Amino acid sequence: MSYCICVSGGLGCVVFQNLLKSEVDIACVLTDSKSDGIIAFCKESDVAYYAGNPRNGRAKDWLCNNSVTFDYLLSINYLFILEEDVLNMAKLAINFHGSLLPKYRGRTPHVWAIINGEKECGITAHLMNAKCDDGDIVKQIHIAIEDDDTGACMLKKYNEIYPSLVQDIVSEIKRGTIVAQKQDISKATYFGKRTPDDGLINWNWQKERIRNWVRAQAEPYPGAFSYIKGNKVIINKIT
Repeated sequence: MSYCICVSGGLGCVVFQNLLKSEVDIACVLTDSKSDGIIAFCKESDVAYYAGNPRNGRAKDWLCNNSVTFDYLLSINYLFILEEDVLNMAKLAINFHGSLLPKYRGRTPHVWAIINGEKECGITAHLMNAKCDDGDIVKQIHIAIEDDDTGACMLKKYNEIYPSLVQDIVSEIKRGTIVAQKQDISKATYFGKRTPDDGLINWNWQKERIRNWVRAQAEPYPGAFSYIKGNKVIINKIT
């Protein structure tokens, strides 16, 4: 029972390390070229890896050229949407998304949830298809957003919860007890990728919106900002 693990960033690295320690049979890792920690652990653990954009047949070609096969695919904090050429290689492909799907499909959902004044977010394990965060739901965990939580606070909670959730799903796969239910598409919302330039504060907003805007993007994220006498000023907290 072997796995292809698709991971990016610090959160992906935490989950990858946890899977290595639990002796899950990892056939290969797909990651991005900037996830140095993941690449380093692949080299140290002698795990085959592909680092880069997997689309347009790149990952499929790498897998075939290196005779890499696997039974199941798990995607955690992965930067890319996988195409069907790779997904179809697995008996089952499951993504772990940081929201309570079908709400907050897309990138950095916990940041958007704070910006929008939500009181909770969560993690959804769902079956993968070629669409973004669209597949049937396998399991969800609800996570409270406290009044002073920042995006970084939520990411810390994710670092603590994701590994055990992934292990739970691995155990269910082993037992053959995976059950999935359709997403209610009528409740789906989608939020796109954020860039550092998106953090500009509009001081005409209501004060609670400004506060949420600031705490959602506080360090180590790029931060909300304003200009004072032509100088850009990063603001990490408003009391």
